[in-house]
Amino acid sequence: MPRRFLAAVALCLSVVSLSAAEGWLTDLDEGIAVARADKKAILVDFTGSDWCGWCIRLKKEVFDQKEFSAVSKDFVLVELDYPQKKKQSAEEKAKNKALAEKFAIEGFPTIMLLDSDGQPFAQTGYQEGGPAKYLAHLAELRKANTPEGKAKFAQGKKDEVLVRGYGEELEKLLAPHLEKKDLASAEAAIAKFLKDKAVSGAAKVTLSVNARVGSVQACKPGDNAAVLKVIDEIIAENPAELTGELKQFRAQVSAAQAPAADKK
Repeated sequence: MPRRFLAAVALCLSVVSLSAAEGWLTDLDEGIAVARADKKAILVDFTGSDWCGWCIRLKKEVFDQKEFSAVSKDFVLVELDYPQKKKQSAEEKAKNKALAEKFAIEGFPTIMLLDSDGQPFAQTGYQEGGPAKYLAHLAELRKANTPEGKAKFAQGKKDEVLVRGYGEELEKLLAPHLEKKDLASAEAAIAKFLKDKAVSGAAKVTLSVNARVGSVQACKPGDNAAVLKVIDEIIAENPAELTGELKQFRAQVSAAQAPAADKK
């Protein structure tokens, strides 16, 4: 290829990259092309720009702030919008709908972080604290842009699907026990269900917490001590690397219990 054409190609690439750095693309395929050329990750904002309150706050408090422009050093920005009033072409609507299904988007705003080939490695949403805090949050999440991080994220998504399906089954299974306020039989039903389904890992922890804590709250309303007992049992039964968030939840329940204890 003649040198002048090579120069022209390089110039075109730099113009595309500059354009992406200055604003948000609205087509993920284009974002992937730019990310590959610039060797960057991709930040995809799944938003309801004209109706979702948290989406509007995130844009105003973070994305629209001048300080946030530093994000372009590491990320190509893509906005996929799901508005209620704003007009979109049928093609854009269909494409965005397919992407929401592909990435299992369940609410807005969802911020999905992808590698330069479009493979996800992290997910987040609205965060308080403004652009500086959000940039630091993204920097921490970007550490997961590794083969191991992407595999862990993919497993987490599979666990979410499993938990959602099994959670619905458990809810129906437990309904008659909870109507009778029979906590013992509910606990026995949960244990049998998890064993029969051979649920393990993070999915088991999540299902155990949701079902067991929910059962305690249904059978013993307001009994935070009973909730803490169940949480402690789940923490003791599972590896420490799977119970970090559960320990944080325990701290919140314990803090809520303290004022009530002080009044006695």
